[in-house]
Amino acid sequence: MEEQKNTREKTNWNIRPYLAIGLTAFLVITGAIAFYFLMYRYTGVTKFIGQITMILRPITIGLVIAYLMTPIVNFEERHLLPLAKKKMKNPDKADKLVRVVSVFGALLFFVLFIGILLLMVIPELYKSINGLIITLPKQVNSFMDWLNAYVSSDSKISGYLEIGLKNGTEFFENWAKSDFLPQAKNIMAGVTTGVINAVKIVFNVAIGIIISIYVLMSKEEFIGQSKKLVYALLPGKSANAVIHTVHKSNEIFGGFISGKIIDSLIIGILCFICLYFMKMPYALLVSVIVGVTNVIPFFGPYLGAVPSAILIMLANPLQGVYFIIFILILQQVDGNIIGPAILGESTGLSSFWVVFAILVGGGLFGILGMIIGVPAFAVMFYVLRKTINYILRRKHLPESSTHYIQVERLDVENRTLLCYQDEEPSKEKPGKQKRGGGILGGKWKLSQKRKKK
Repeated sequence: MEEQKNTREKTNWNIRPYLAIGLTAFLVITGAIAFYFLMYRYTGVTKFIGQITMILRPITIGLVIAYLMTPIVNFEERHLLPLAKKKMKNPDKADKLVRVVSVFGALLFFVLFIGILLLMVIPELYKSINGLIITLPKQVNSFMDWLNAYVSSDSKISGYLEIGLKNGTEFFENWAKSDFLPQAKNIMAGVTTGVINAVKIVFNVAIGIIISIYVLMSKEEFIGQSKKLVYALLPGKSANAVIHTVHKSNEIFGGFISGKIIDSLIIGILCFICLYFMKMPYALLVSVIVGVTNVIPFFGPYLGAVPSAILIMLANPLQGVYFIIFILILQQVDGNIIGPAILGESTGLSSFWVVFAILVGGGLFGILGMIIGVPAFAVMFYVLRKTINYILRRKHLPESSTHYIQVERLDVENRTLLCYQDEEPSKEKPGKQKRGGGILGGKWKLSQKRKKK
């Protein structure tokens, strides 16, 4: 009777974890399905989220501007605050004065930087468009002269060309009558909508700058309120984990974004200097394009090089070829020397996960997703790695991935990792790599359970 009771208790003890896992999996799957239908089938929720996003857009822009200007404000405060405290008797007044000067100094730097960038781009863009308008007819005429000279020597080619021109003309006429003219109203409406959206963007940016000033002036108060809310809503350990994750996210995002901006600025300056001495057309415009697109990891340099190469080739095809060779060399220098020296291991991601993050972020959120996809994925990767390592420590298993390369199975009774190893176990310490690869020592004991305090 007592044996049956012990057997029943043991059976119930073994079933409960599986029931909990099954119930959790069922609730997660059900919640995911409900969320999918709520988001993609019920348009009211999507419309409501879109309206909220539109309303909060100035605040979002202001928070982004404040985040980008925070390093400049901190830099100015570190150098101005000691001087102000020496000159002023009241420390509180010195702090407030330095904060005001630092915030408006950072804002002035931000506005000047954007203004100088626009002053560099707009005149060069106008010059390039004007040059294309002037030179393009000459290039077309020279091409037609060459084509006529070549076609006149071959009657078959001239016949094919005449038929092709006739078909092309008919197709263009039909398209103009059936598609272009009926859509002219829609095109004008689209242009009007574009102008209105541009005005809205300028308006949102202006409000965002004002919001960024308020945020920077009281950033310590906002930080304190946020931490107070976290500790009020969550248990102590969970709140500590959230605060630590936010600090780590700020470290990853701040290091990556500031490093990428500095890297892009260096690449733009180097590109301009080299193109200037190579006497390339549109050197300033091309350098700005290359520098700005370099902010996008991995694919950015090529996104900027393609339109720049086309622009140069329209002016001089041979120089366009030289530019392509030059940009390939420049990107190799950036990827192997300049980028690693500035960014270092700020994200902690391998090359595969960097490309993965860029593709997923770009597919979901476009250009913005390609820029912030890498640091965002790095944060998720960090949280996942910390969680997995915590679970492994609870199970008294090793955290390093190299220990699992040759693992065949886990011997639960003997608390031992069994590895693929045909030869006799080595006396060397586990984890050291053999010349042929794999882990030496056929099997190795796991750490003992920690003593309860």
